[in-house]
Order: sequence, then C-alpha cells, then structure tokens
Amino acid sequence: MALTHFDTKGDAHMVDVSDKAVTARVAVAEGHITMARETFEIISQGKAKKGDVLSVARLAGIMGAKKTPDLIPLCHPLAISKVAVDLTLDPDLPGVRVEATVKTTGQTGVEMEALTAVSVACLTVYDMAKAVDKEMQIGGTRVVLKDGGKSGRYEA
Repeated sequence: MALTHFDTKGDAHMVDVSDKAVTARVAVAEGHITMARETFEIISQGKAKKGDVLSVARLAGIMGAKKTPDLIPLCHPLAISKVAVDLTLDPDLPGVRVEATVKTTGQTGVEMEALTAVSVACLTVYDMAKAVDKEMQIGGTRVVLKDGGKSGRYEA
C-alpha cells in the first residue's frame, strides 16, 4: 500500500479528492493527560489560577479542530458540521481523558480534525496547570472510530 501524500517522484502533495464521492463522514479520537494527584485535585475542585481548566480545554479543542488545515500542511480545509470535545476527570490515571467527535459531509475524512482537537485540548490542560505540575504527560492519542467514504468504517 502506497502513502497517499507523495506523488510518483516522491514529492509531498495534497491528495486530489475531486473525484471522490461526497458522503457523511465522522471520526472519533481519544487521548489523555496524566498528572500528580495534587494537580488532579486542583482541577477537579475548580481551583486552578487560570480558571476553569476543562471548559477552556473544551473550547481550545473545538478551535483546534477548526484550525487543522492551518497546522497540518497537507490537510484539506473542510466545512465541519460538528465538533464535540468531552473531557472526563479520571481519578485512576489521575488525569483527564479527552474524546473528540468531528463530523462533515464531504470528499475526505475528519480523522486529523478529531486528533487535533484531542491534542489541543490536552495541551491546554497542560498549559493551564503547568505552574503546579511540569511532569504531566500526554498520551494515548488515537483514532477510535472513522466512518464514511470509500474505505468504510474503522473501529479500534
């Protein structure tokens, strides 16, 4: 199987999707950020000095999805019809689990938008809590669902 973002000479290029069918497409991605127990308590009690960490991270994730083609050089600009970013406090990590769902009707999928939403939300949690915990770790970022288009459905 060949990589689609390279032409026959091996140069990077934006994939031509003009012949692809317009279909409903959805992607769901997940990730998490782990932190010290004290940091988790500060966030869960709403005592972070920069404000409501989860609300700000949710908005940042939504904005990140919308800005994906500005960040990833070969992504197509898409008319996104939905972005939902859910952040869940998980005391077992301890940390925050993030899930992003992105939908569009178009000629290419929204996996990159979902992954970007998760990444930006996790980075925002880090930014808002780094004053008390520089050892937080972001991980587990992956696509868990992709549906629509010629390649059909994928579920992790």
